[in-house]
Amino acid sequence: MPEPGKKPARLGLALPFGKAPAISGPQFLHLNEEEMDLGSSEGLKGRDPGTRCVQLCQVTLQPRSGSSVSAFSKKPRSVEVAVGSSAVFEAETEKAGLKVRWQRGGSDISASDKYSLAAEGTRHTLSVQDVGLADQGSYAVIAGSSKVKFDLKVMEAEKAEPVPAPAEAPGAPGGALAPAAELEGSSPSPEGSSSAVPDSPAPGCPGAPEDPIGLFVMRPQDGEVTVGGSITFSARVAGASLLKPPMVKWFKGKWVDLSSKVGQHLQLHDSYDRASKVYLFELHITDAQPSSAGGYRCEVATRDKFDSCNFNLTVHEAIGPADLDLRSAFRRTSTAGGSRWTSDGHDDAGTLDFSSLLKKSSSFRTPRDVKLEAPAEEDVWEILRQATPAEYERIAFQYGVTDLRGMLKRLKGIRRDEKKSTAFQKKLEPAYQVSKGHKIRLTVELTDPDADVKWLKNGQEIQMSGSKYIFESVGNKRTLTISQCSLADDAAYQCVVGGEKCSTELFVKEPPVLITRVLEDQLVMVGQRVEFECEVSEEGAQVKWLKDGVELTREETFKYRFKKDGRKHHLIINEATLEDAGHYALRTSGGQALAELIVQEKKLEVYQSIADLTVGAKDQAVFKCEVSDENVRGVWLKNGKVLVPDSRIKVSHIGRVHKLTIDDVTPEDEADYSFVPEGFACNLSAKLHFMEVKIDFVPRQEPPKIHLDCPGRKPDTIVVVAGNKLRLDVPISGDPAPTVIWQKTLTQGNKVTAGPASDAPGDTSASDEWVFDRKLLCETEGRVRVETTKDRSIFTVEGAEKEDEGIYIVTVKNPVGEDQVNLTVKVIDVPDAPAAPLISNVGEDSCTVQWEPPVYDGGQPVLGYILERKKKKSYRWMRLNFDLLRELSHEARRMIEGVVYEMRVYAVNAIGMSRPSPASRPFMPIGPPSEPTHLTVEDVTNTTVSLKWRSPERVGAGGLDGYSVEYCQEGCSEWVAALPGLIERTSLLVKDLPTGARLLFRVRAHNVAGPGTPATTKEPVTVQEILQRPRLQLPRHLRETIQRKVGEPVNLLIPFQGKPRPQITWTKEGQPLADEEVSIRNSPTDTILFIRAAHRAHSGTYQVAVRIENMEDKAMLVLQIVDKPSPPQDIQVVDAWGFNVALEWKPPLDDGNTEIWGYTVQKADKKTMEWFTVLEHYRRTHCVVSELIIGNGYYFRVFSHNMVGPSDKAATTKEPVLIPRPGNTYEPPSYKALDFSEAPSFTHPLVNRSVLAGYNAVLCCAVRGSPKPKVSWFKNGMDLGNDARFRMFSKQGVLTLEIRKPCPFDGGIYVCRAANIQGEAQCECRLEVRVPQ
Repeated sequence: MPEPGKKPARLGLALPFGKAPAISGPQFLHLNEEEMDLGSSEGLKGRDPGTRCVQLCQVTLQPRSGSSVSAFSKKPRSVEVAVGSSAVFEAETEKAGLKVRWQRGGSDISASDKYSLAAEGTRHTLSVQDVGLADQGSYAVIAGSSKVKFDLKVMEAEKAEPVPAPAEAPGAPGGALAPAAELEGSSPSPEGSSSAVPDSPAPGCPGAPEDPIGLFVMRPQDGEVTVGGSITFSARVAGASLLKPPMVKWFKGKWVDLSSKVGQHLQLHDSYDRASKVYLFELHITDAQPSSAGGYRCEVATRDKFDSCNFNLTVHEAIGPADLDLRSAFRRTSTAGGSRWTSDGHDDAGTLDFSSLLKKSSSFRTPRDVKLEAPAEEDVWEILRQATPAEYERIAFQYGVTDLRGMLKRLKGIRRDEKKSTAFQKKLEPAYQVSKGHKIRLTVELTDPDADVKWLKNGQEIQMSGSKYIFESVGNKRTLTISQCSLADDAAYQCVVGGEKCSTELFVKEPPVLITRVLEDQLVMVGQRVEFECEVSEEGAQVKWLKDGVELTREETFKYRFKKDGRKHHLIINEATLEDAGHYALRTSGGQALAELIVQEKKLEVYQSIADLTVGAKDQAVFKCEVSDENVRGVWLKNGKVLVPDSRIKVSHIGRVHKLTIDDVTPEDEADYSFVPEGFACNLSAKLHFMEVKIDFVPRQEPPKIHLDCPGRKPDTIVVVAGNKLRLDVPISGDPAPTVIWQKTLTQGNKVTAGPASDAPGDTSASDEWVFDRKLLCETEGRVRVETTKDRSIFTVEGAEKEDEGIYIVTVKNPVGEDQVNLTVKVIDVPDAPAAPLISNVGEDSCTVQWEPPVYDGGQPVLGYILERKKKKSYRWMRLNFDLLRELSHEARRMIEGVVYEMRVYAVNAIGMSRPSPASRPFMPIGPPSEPTHLTVEDVTNTTVSLKWRSPERVGAGGLDGYSVEYCQEGCSEWVAALPGLIERTSLLVKDLPTGARLLFRVRAHNVAGPGTPATTKEPVTVQEILQRPRLQLPRHLRETIQRKVGEPVNLLIPFQGKPRPQITWTKEGQPLADEEVSIRNSPTDTILFIRAAHRAHSGTYQVAVRIENMEDKAMLVLQIVDKPSPPQDIQVVDAWGFNVALEWKPPLDDGNTEIWGYTVQKADKKTMEWFTVLEHYRRTHCVVSELIIGNGYYFRVFSHNMVGPSDKAATTKEPVLIPRPGNTYEPPSYKALDFSEAPSFTHPLVNRSVLAGYNAVLCCAVRGSPKPKVSWFKNGMDLGNDARFRMFSKQGVLTLEIRKPCPFDGGIYVCRAANIQGEAQCECRLEVRVPQ
């Protein structure tokens, strides 16, 4: 392919009309670079009409990439050798003297002990000595623009077997070419077919490689075929280790999937050999055309592997050495299908078509020419230059371009000669971008302020409608304003003025999706369901879920479920495992939300176990236990057997409490009872004791007695859990029936009587009154009840409270005597809530939490504490520990820096867990910054030190409050602050330091977390100024002559060095500067010469000097102020003859203080006085002006030029110069008009296409006809001319229909119809629109 910007050489064939020479033997075409254009008057001038030549074609001499003939006549093949042996690769080039390079892994190979390179004529050899496993890989050989790749495979010595090199593909253009009749469409001869399959042994046979490279057992090889021939490419894939057949795809170029091109001339086949367990895949191309040439690729993929292979197909045109009718190469078949008779009586099969030589120019060459020369083709650079970006892929496929991206990159560097617009002063930009919901203004500037403007959208005119589109006209500016842009406004827009238009593309950008509700941290047990929920700002937004920075997909064994509900997005894990713990994030285009998932193993805690019971007959027995998980179910056992509930035995489960209730206890109920939680290896057991009441016969006068297990008059302790029922069942006896008195001691030793005993001797049914906590209660009132029967007294308190705790005294009296028992009741409860915890030692991801024990422990010792945390704006608390914390402090970790947290604590005793404490004050985990970097000492004086550093590498979420600078004496540990407080800048001048002291300096960065690690100077700094010799650092551009235009400012900055500060002196031509317009500005490090507006007088030589004591340095500067030159002098006309005039002038008096670059000569017709430039940048002071019009009078003028520009005035001739008329007249010759009319015909019909929905589709065809035919497009019989979604283009006979973002509805049959006065023609194709899966 020719280089961009270079005009290709042209190929011409000259033949006389009316003669049909018989050509025998090899014939050659001759190059003609002077007479190439068809019908050129210069090319035909001076020739005899009978032998007038017609230039037949124009072709480029360089082949197209992908269809070019290889520079190699023999290519190296992949080999397989044993370790320690040598490998030899041979290649032969078409021509001798070509430079050949050998490469490995993209790097050139040079001759060494390892590699030996040899070249002998057209034969080139690469030898690899002492092959090792490290030499295995891919190699390549390059000659010109051809590159061939091959592989070297190294095997162990005992496994290596000789592998025969594959035979070259038959059908290469080296044998006899097909006869000429075959080119006209006859069936190809057997010699025209070839196969790209190497003659290697089949897999599984002796000699076949045992270990294929990648998935391929055999890769497709490069192939060559003649036009009209057939070729088959084969690929073999090992299937012994594959569970399913592999997926194989064939591609042409980089994008074209050949599965969509299967038809009459291209077939894909596959088969499976069960004996060798090898899959065979074939690509078969029949009736090969030049467009079939190019680069191909075969891709094979399995479930977990992928491999690909590239190969090339070269198509040669051929013609036999037999007799050839040269005119048959140019003859076009008649459209009517019949033959016609020529004037000489011979039968002519059709009209002459010289354009056919474009495709068959190589048909007149010898077989060797076919091998060395490329077939004629079009200039793809020019086609790409004229094409729109939507046509690039079609052109790449049509012309076999394999490196389209590289060509487009080089095409950008080509300077495009754009014609200057006559209607627009300023066109639209190539593209505009606007955010969704905003407005955009498209503005153009016109040459004619009164011109009419039309705005088009996708080819359809935009009408005034509401406030969506606003048209503005101010002077020569025309503006289209689009309000409230939506995705429907993403389109192509055009501004049309008369017959000229400018185009642009508008891209509507959607706003970023923001997160309105963040994710919540979660703490779950193994096996529980986890659901993360996040809310974003837009419905249906695309989001990504990530775990520890890795994106989650649905293919991961369906572990994760993703759900969308409007603006809410859910991530669901049905059964959590320990591997699921980590940080989960939801990422949108506008940010991300982060949360932590903690998964703990299941562990059941028993807050209250069941206790042994002793009950009497007909009483109620209640076993109760409390566990940590309210969702746990369980089974009650009686003596190891499952207990079945009935009307008397009831089982209940309320929250974390499990109860077994047995009514009307009988002796059979005495047994061991157990509660077994499901899914946990624990067992809670207790025993039910049945108490029998024995009634003995006593005399009628029996003293009262209380029957208890411990009647030893010592206080017995009865423990009851707060909230439970307190039931004191006291068996009594006595005759007559005793009176029962219940008493509770308020203080130790003091008793309050609940009710007096009756002193009446015969009162056997005494009326009992009860006082509880100094309150007189009836026996059926409130939560305290007393039931007294003949043989027992029952004291019941519903919902025991802490105030019910104390010593109860039960006294029974009758006339015979009395009995008394003390019962100690202790009410136990969960602890009180601890106070709010305190947070300290806040770090980057951790903190220390401290708390105090609860004021009341519930009557049971506190077993430990449970700690929880949450984000401040969240409502979900997350537990930090499952094992109880024994200490009163804990270090919490795994927090996210920059997030605000709160903490709370629970106290736990044997009864259960307290209420949560108040939340701690909010805090944010923040770590201090790292140490500042690159701490350096910039300058030192007798009392100051200048320090400079860079920001720390890690700042953290707390930001950066500033820096502190300290210093100390060498050998001392006391650091002194250089400045009070913090500084924000990264440099500091430390002042008031003792002269001669040796000091160390350190700098620390501070934020809300405190100071970070200090950065300290490596060596002590001596506070003492060092004498430095003065030196001017004159910039390179000031060492040459400094040129400035008159009126421009002059600002010359010259840096210098020296300590102490040197004295600066400026002089001009050896004299001090006295001009007030020249100012000098000095600083500690540089000096500036400044002139606000330069004049010619400021030119000269300036000298600057810097001095310290007796040391000095100088520099010279040459300043040249330049201006425009004066006009030339004494212009006069020296001579005038024919169409020419000779002028002469003298140089200007003032050259503007710079060299004269040349002169500009202009002429003006006396009638119009419009000046036109004749010569530019003309160096001489005399010239000849030619090509003047006879009979006109002319004035002439000359401008002088220098680097500033042309002179303000010109030297002009005073009198006009008349060009006289000659006496003879010119009679133009007459020519016979020729009729070139022709009916339309399609030279390149439409082809069926399959495209993806949502991507622009293009249908292309080519038509010819004269006069230019009118083109119409139809879809399923419907005219598409008025549909704005379809854009039609016609350029030099190439017809294009562009479908913007097609949908499945756009599929169907498309027809292109062309018609003119000579007739009409049409072609059709089928378009399939696929929806991506």
